Parts: sequence; C-alpha cells; structure tokens
Amino acid sequence: MRTRTTTALVAAVLLATLTACETTPDEDTPAAGPKASATPTLTDEQRAEVREAAGLPSEPDAVTATEFIKALDAIDPRIADGKNDKAISRGLNQCSSIKDFGKDQDKLATLALGRFTIDTRLPELNTPDTGTKINDAVHKHLCPDF
Repeated sequence: MRTRTTTALVAAVLLATLTACETTPDEDTPAAGPKASATPTLTDEQRAEVREAAGLPSEPDAVTATEFIKALDAIDPRIADGKNDKAISRGLNQCSSIKDFGKDQDKLATLALGRFTIDTRLPELNTPDTGTKINDAVHKHLCPDF
C-alpha cells in the first residue's frame, strides 16, 4: 500500500510540474512569443524532494556509482551490460523495495531479478542467489541506510 501511495504522490508532483510548465498561446493572440518548453526543468532541490517522497536515496557520486557497477560486474558483466546509467537507476529503484520489504529476502531477490531484467534477458542467471547478490550490491553502495 505504501508503494502505491508514494507512486501516486510522485506522479502527482510530476503531473503538476508538467502542467505548470506548459503554455499554449490563444489562437486569437498574435505573436504570443516563444512557446515554453513542454519538458519541465526541476531544480536539484525539487528532484531531491521527489526522490525522498518516493523513498529513493539521492543520486550516487561518481566514485559510488563506479563501485556499484563494479559490484554488478563481479556478479556478471551482462547485468549492467555497459548501460551504467540504466543499472544505477534500477539500483536506486530497488532501494525503494529494500526500504518497503525490509527483511523479506525472497521477495527482494525476485524483485531485483525482474527489475534488472535478469528473468527475461539472462534466464541462466535467474536464481534467488543472483537476486540476493544484486540486493547486497544495491544495499552496500546505493542505500546503506535502508
């Protein structure tokens, strides 16, 4: 239930940001000027607030991100597969699951396998042991406080 609430909160914040940023000149208004960008620009503070509301830790610094990718590569280099930004994003999202499910290691392992698409991309690695190793790497490098 908490996941739905925080997801709904994040969606509401993002939707409000999107609608606040979009402007459309009236057809009757000549030369309304340049149209505002449809892509919202969030400040670092706003991003941090959205991440906190979603139960996600802050973005890792370069050293931490590198160590996290090294930990995934030690499990199997195909997990990150050179897509480090995507792997970090998935890891940060897994932190939310770690926070929500706590000590339910079986559930967390299953979620990690799905989140990192091991279950579909790398079926030979689709084991609880791999999911647990991924969670250990996520917890150690991205959200040690969870």
